[in-house]
Amino acid sequence: MSPSRSTSTPSSTARAVQFVESFGGPETLELREVPVPSVGAGQIRVRVTAAGLNPMDWFMTSDPDAAARFGLSLPCGFGNDYAGVVDAVGDGALAADGSRFEVGDRVFGGAFSRSVADYVVVDAPGHIGRGGDVHRTPEGLEDRVAASLSIAGCTAAAALAVIDPGPSDTVLIGGAGGAVGVFAVQLARLAGARVIGTGSATTADALRTLGAEPTTYGDGLAERLRDLAPGGITAAMDLHSTDTINVARELGVPDSRMTTIAAVVDGVTPANGANAAPGAIEDIARLVAEGRMRVPIAATFPVDEVRSAVELQAGRHVHGKVVIDLPG
Repeated sequence: MSPSRSTSTPSSTARAVQFVESFGGPETLELREVPVPSVGAGQIRVRVTAAGLNPMDWFMTSDPDAAARFGLSLPCGFGNDYAGVVDAVGDGALAADGSRFEVGDRVFGGAFSRSVADYVVVDAPGHIGRGGDVHRTPEGLEDRVAASLSIAGCTAAAALAVIDPGPSDTVLIGGAGGAVGVFAVQLARLAGARVIGTGSATTADALRTLGAEPTTYGDGLAERLRDLAPGGITAAMDLHSTDTINVARELGVPDSRMTTIAAVVDGVTPANGANAAPGAIEDIARLVAEGRMRVPIAATFPVDEVRSAVELQAGRHVHGKVVIDLPG
């Protein structure tokens, strides 16, 4: 079905970063000319201005087996988070509040394994899963930051919902310096909790800036936590593996007050961004726009340097988000 409202596109083709010959590391990514995607009923097309990278982007495309587990096949796009401007609106495409999207609206959201492209077509309002989703970008929120919200923000919101922290809690967040940790630390602090975050020694200042009390992970963590929190740890989330869960159990944290995002532990409820409560990402965007949360942008790259951007992000030593710019 043709869109009910649209802008004219400069040509019939646009740029998209894709895996063409094989899945694999950054060296397998190609910047290709592809047809401008058409928009159908209940969808919008977005002219992307920025695409934020996440660990899952390269994890699920790192080899053919990983890609198959996520239902991906060649040729395949890359990236999940985007921000930009509505370019075309299909019949019946509505925002989550029931209002109509209009050409020219600033928006952000997720487009499963296809966000690093000049154009994405997503369901409206949609879901963060395969069909993609879209949300209006609040005034005062720049596109590079908006393009860094969806995956990490939804995952952090889902994790916080599992442990439900409050002012009486001391929350341990393992891997607090990572993409999800940036949001999880601040959301827990906004809920009134004390937060202790683990990370490398180089993340300590960044964690303090976010409101966490830093400590290093690894051997001796339980003793360090007993010194930092003699009153005990009351809740924990492991944003990397299972080490934090093991230490939290040693310190007496009940399984019901723990969660993971990257591992499955018997008795512990895992968190998945796809299960974030309705409105969670809009709330996060509003908090960032109001200056009550911050999203550090570590580096930006033009789209033709996407391989370098992925190498930096996949190294997991960067403090903050890596963003691809896609100017019109």
